[in-house]
Amino acid sequence: MSDPTREAAFDLLTATIDRHRTLEDALDQLSGIEARDRAAGHRLAGAVLRRMGSLDAVLEPLLKKAPPVPVMHILRIGAAGLLLLETPPHAAVATAVGLARTRGLAPFAGLVNAVLRRVAEAGQTGLESLDGPRLDTPAWLWTAWGSQARAIAQAHLVEAPLDLSLRPGASGPEGAELLPTGGWRCPPQTRVTTLPGFIEGDFWVQDAAASIPARLLAAQPGERIADLCAAPGGKTAQLAYSGAHVTAVENHAGRIARLRENLARLRLEVETVQEDAALWNPPAPLDAVLLDAPCSATGTIRRHPDVTHHKRPRDVQAMVVQQDRLLEAACAMLRPGGRLIYAVCSLQPEEGAARVDAAIRRLSLTPSPFTAAEMAFLPEALTPAGHVRTLPSFWPQRGGMDGFFVARMMRQE
Repeated sequence: MSDPTREAAFDLLTATIDRHRTLEDALDQLSGIEARDRAAGHRLAGAVLRRMGSLDAVLEPLLKKAPPVPVMHILRIGAAGLLLLETPPHAAVATAVGLARTRGLAPFAGLVNAVLRRVAEAGQTGLESLDGPRLDTPAWLWTAWGSQARAIAQAHLVEAPLDLSLRPGASGPEGAELLPTGGWRCPPQTRVTTLPGFIEGDFWVQDAAASIPARLLAAQPGERIADLCAAPGGKTAQLAYSGAHVTAVENHAGRIARLRENLARLRLEVETVQEDAALWNPPAPLDAVLLDAPCSATGTIRRHPDVTHHKRPRDVQAMVVQQDRLLEAACAMLRPGGRLIYAVCSLQPEEGAARVDAAIRRLSLTPSPFTAAEMAFLPEALTPAGHVRTLPSFWPQRGGMDGFFVARMMRQE
């Protein structure tokens, strides 16, 4: 037997690992599958991507030689069901064998059956004896994260909850937890579209850490503000609800369509511009700019486990060039005395404080450190230099948060 959940998980793994597509893009391309099976397949593929190093360490001693890649994907799916998702052994084994047959890999059905039966017999002991955080983290990231590496990697082992930001006057969903950042947290696997108030535009999905940059910009009614690289629009919504005049700039056609869709659901009338933010010129100097720059996204691994399989050190260096270009453009948009918030959802030091230091050296910008009073809601995130650095290991009892870096600068008078 096979089932739609395993079929979906197999397609997602093939797209992300073999074809180097993001898990989000691969999920968008799934068709002809019911929402329930789609969500379950996404969860199963996410579990494999999150713990693939550990799963492979469990499977490899049971294999005389490495099987073809598609067979390895099937074994990973079966092992993830057994060891991570509490799938009953007979179901995990039978569906994996069925998947091998439906995918033209019938000659390997016996191997899949034998290996997964041995995994089931060993149970959790095979997984518990491993150093999961280390095995599931690429060596270059472990090195880059320094003394925080183990705590960060440990936080990546668990599925992320769903965080929501609410429009003014809206109430948090029943059973959700109010966070110190002002957002609301729902359990993992919550389907946001089924929550009361979604269609009415009462809230939007936004990780707790992702809500901090717009909060610290402290937009005032009537101010002229640009949100650069604005999709999917969470920060744009925060700024617009403040009463500021916001222009949301996004270059990617697919992403700006999503931005506009989200703003329409929230019933927000915001000017949107499809253009490279580094080339866009506002009609008049701005009071403030929020630049949530494209980055390696290593701070989002808990929600996007495919990042560890796609990113390489060279990708960070490519992002650094783009970040410097965008910072220069953002500075030019500001009036004298205007403020710039720079943010990245990255844990890499090259994309954080190093970019701010470089911008201050070469542009007409001065540092404007955040104060303890401004960060009273999350004091552990305030760095000695007055930047904000959140880590996935924050709030371990609540389910963590994304890794973000945030800094403030002022255009020189």
